[in-house]
Amino acid sequence: MLIAGKWVFITGASSGFGAAAARAFGAAGCHLLLGARRVPKLEEVAAMAKAAGAASVHFHALDVSSTASVEAFVAWVKTLTPRVDVLINNAGGAHGLDPVATAKDADWEAMVQSNFLGLLRVTRAVLPLLPHDAGASILNIGSIAGHQAYDGAAAYCGVKAAERSVTQALRFELNGTGIRVGSLDPGLAETEFSLIRFKGDAARAGKVYEGTVPLTGEDIAETLLWMASRPPHVCLDEVIIKPTDQAAIHKVYRRTKG
Repeated sequence: MLIAGKWVFITGASSGFGAAAARAFGAAGCHLLLGARRVPKLEEVAAMAKAAGAASVHFHALDVSSTASVEAFVAWVKTLTPRVDVLINNAGGAHGLDPVATAKDADWEAMVQSNFLGLLRVTRAVLPLLPHDAGASILNIGSIAGHQAYDGAAAYCGVKAAERSVTQALRFELNGTGIRVGSLDPGLAETEFSLIRFKGDAARAGKVYEGTVPLTGEDIAETLLWMASRPPHVCLDEVIIKPTDQAAIHKVYRRTKG
């Protein structure tokens, strides 16, 4: 596989899509650079990735909402390798499901910092390490929410639409360098996403997926691996992935009990 032996940097690697990606790229024989705020969880993910067959696994605390944290992380990366072949901007998430009239500043700011500004900070810091003309990749985790807004998610849909714009702008800016830039935009996927959105309310989070067969973290990781392992002349600009049960944000097939 073309990806074996490459250096892969994954943000938000302590759970969900990031943890699944660490396992998948590890199994493909990559060197992993894992960052997240929850270091004990990162240690667990690193152990699983190493057991899966990673060439090497390295992890360090990373808060993408802090420029100082991002710069410290990349300085640490430089002590391990002079290059990063694949950057996966995964850190982010949704906070709350309130209409604009009652939404909280703290939720808005958290989403802007992680999903939008965090992506920009990390990309800016890593760009000097991405090799030119070698099939390097920047893969940004977006959402179908960046394509279609829905009530109660004005800020989340806004930052995911912004992620699409950042991805497109990078494609223009890096054209001719050989660096590929793409966005993977999932639909309904069962991870910690809804649990975090609903502040730990497991019952409410469970209802989001009730009666459906949603995507899993492994589905997303497998797709990221496929995108990153294409031949250097192939760039997957934008991939939308949804479970078969989901036709659109508001159109989800749910099986009834009994």
